[in-house]
Amino acid sequence: MSTLSERILRGMAGEYVDRKVDHAYVHDGTGVLTLEAWKNMGARGISDTAHLHVFFDHIVPANNSTTATLQHELRDFACRSFFRFSDIGGGICHQLMSEGVVLPNEIVIGADSHSCTLGAFGAFATGVGATDMAAIWMTGETWFRVPESTGIHLAGNLVGAAEAKDLALSYVSKLGMDGASYQALEFVGEGAATIPMDDRLTLCNLAVETGAKAGMFYADEMTLHYLAAAGYAAQVQEPEPCSYKQELDFDLSDIVPVIAVPPRVDTVKPVSDLAGLPVDQVFVGTCTNGRYSDLARFARIVKGRKVVVRTIVVPASRVVLQKAINTGVLMDLVEAGCSIGTPGCGPCLGSHMGVISDGEVCLSTANRNFRNRMGVGGEIYLSSVSTAAASALEGEITEPEVS
Repeated sequence: MSTLSERILRGMAGEYVDRKVDHAYVHDGTGVLTLEAWKNMGARGISDTAHLHVFFDHIVPANNSTTATLQHELRDFACRSFFRFSDIGGGICHQLMSEGVVLPNEIVIGADSHSCTLGAFGAFATGVGATDMAAIWMTGETWFRVPESTGIHLAGNLVGAAEAKDLALSYVSKLGMDGASYQALEFVGEGAATIPMDDRLTLCNLAVETGAKAGMFYADEMTLHYLAAAGYAAQVQEPEPCSYKQELDFDLSDIVPVIAVPPRVDTVKPVSDLAGLPVDQVFVGTCTNGRYSDLARFARIVKGRKVVVRTIVVPASRVVLQKAINTGVLMDLVEAGCSIGTPGCGPCLGSHMGVISDGEVCLSTANRNFRNRMGVGGEIYLSSVSTAAASALEGEITEPEVS
């Protein structure tokens, strides 16, 4: 019997296979590199462009003339070549792929390390470099070494102020930043069925922070309901008895609000241990926690009050922004003193729109807190949305209240 990645890739762990790719995507950063690699390979044509996507999300709007020139070239190429193209304001590549594009059992390749996010749909989704992506452009295929898998068994329900992000940081802490190198994380157990789709995306998003190749949920009734709302029919993936390289067990009721302390994602402490630490900026968004449910949760906490530090909120997509507008969530955020950014990655990668200075502290709902990532000399602490909201209101790391 097989793991989910073995079933999708049609091979046993350790085998090398060549497989057709169902969806391949790049963003404005990696797309520029992929285009250059494709040219260096002789620019020998493009495979079926129906499955090729280009998203402008990392440095949007362009922050200088050099960026603008590179984006112009990639934009022109994508449009001339009939790629599926999303320009400025469309949103983050991983989020847009989750909005009715990726289906169970598909093979999805992104030129970005957090492409593993899309394993939430029961797909095999992973990231590659520009050279591999250029080869996919030409052939529509790529090669894999079928990964071994780690089983993450979930039981019970999240309680109190704990969120999926707290669970994600907790499993990263337990595995370590290289504890699942070139493996696929499978989230299984009766507790997995209680996790909403938005939170499954969060949990799969951080898989790469353990060195994993993929993070995956089996498609279940919740998956099918989510996809049906987007107009797609799919089938449930039933787990089979299989052999895991390693297994972890989490009782969801034991998860508490936590924070990842810089400069490592796997250095995790309870929020209570860091309470009172002053922060200069709070950032809510990214492919980890920029979905509508995240913005709505943040808004519920800050509504009728004022944040006391600069607080940047960036929706993960235009669809998220539109829903936040239509439901009044955006007004609640603005009235609380938050700054709203263009849908996209925002300051996550330290290019613009929220870069922090030497000595400043940012509490972020993103997925990485590496040294100098959001600004030379600044420090990044990673938290859940609720912890970020409570802290924005106090100007220091604060435990979220039970809602």
